[in-house]
Amino acid sequence: MTDPLFSPLALGSLALPNRIVMAPMGQGKAPGGLPHPDYPAYFRRRAEGGTGLIISGATAVGHDNAAFDENEPRFHGAALAIWQKAAEAVHGAGGRMMPQLAHAGLQGIAQVPPPWRGIGPSGIWLAGAEVGRPPAPERIEGPPMTLAEIDAVIAAFAEAAAAARRIGFDGIEIHGAHGFLIDQFLWHRTNRRDDAYGADRVRFAAEIVAACRKAVGPDFPIALRFSQFKMTDYAAKLAESPADLEALVVPLAEAGVDMFDCSLRRFWRPEFAGSGLNLAGWIKHITGRATIAGGGIGLAATALEYGQGDVYGRVAEPSDHYLDDVRGRIDRGEFDLVALGRSLLGDPAWPAKVRAGDHESLQPYRPELLAGLN
Repeated sequence: MTDPLFSPLALGSLALPNRIVMAPMGQGKAPGGLPHPDYPAYFRRRAEGGTGLIISGATAVGHDNAAFDENEPRFHGAALAIWQKAAEAVHGAGGRMMPQLAHAGLQGIAQVPPPWRGIGPSGIWLAGAEVGRPPAPERIEGPPMTLAEIDAVIAAFAEAAAAARRIGFDGIEIHGAHGFLIDQFLWHRTNRRDDAYGADRVRFAAEIVAACRKAVGPDFPIALRFSQFKMTDYAAKLAESPADLEALVVPLAEAGVDMFDCSLRRFWRPEFAGSGLNLAGWIKHITGRATIAGGGIGLAATALEYGQGDVYGRVAEPSDHYLDDVRGRIDRGEFDLVALGRSLLGDPAWPAKVRAGDHESLQPYRPELLAGLN
């Protein structure tokens, strides 16, 4: 029988050899926005190891202060030559690749010193909030975005999407999660606008998707990264119910999203009471679009989950229930693909080894791996 993890999948013009995705992770190795020359080899190693689809970490579109910090790679100008090499390197190893196009909005305020000026739907930023604590107080960091600024950001995403197709990528992913600018429009706590972009909080995201769709044509895959939680608030929620979620994701699907990349933190957790579906399962159920689920796959445990010390040093064993659970959910059609982050940092050959049953040689994730492009 075919292992569901290694069955092929076609999404429009995108033919994937398996269901394993390298999750978008910011490597922070781009001083001044220019990606480090080792990026192509870094991504190629994951394709050589059997990863079917690779999604870059966040790359800033061509708009002022779009980057999360000064070490986040750009996706415009001179940076495109290195990104083209990355796509070619991945293709040479039999993989597929999408850049994650992003605008940090006010998310970068904690990372970049003045005179950096971030923008947001209402100029409202929230300090970090811990799980189980009251919501963090808001603070005003500047005026709300003007309509001209909104139009400029939409145009920057469309230009980046067109560039991705031109230089040979297999699709794009739009970063609409984790408190970045698009997510700031979606969230009621950071979007207090009194115009059309406040009355309909999904409008900004949908207009970006539609502009990207127009720029790349009907067959070029568009994914959208989506999360309930924020980098500064793990308890935050955009949707409290399936009806709330439907109001957010249906307009995005109608605007042109082919696939939702759902950032879950823990893939096994149900999203709403009364159902075992996680966020990726609910979005697929609502929209019919393909979904990616991720969060803890390949790791035995995490310190945050179990209240222990650093336990990343143990790779999940074949007997651990998680992998059979993932296979079963793919088989049942709950979601279509799985995203691995730290597991692929620890061992670029994770897919090939798991497919061969070679769990003994899997290498664990270690935090020091974040210091390089290994």
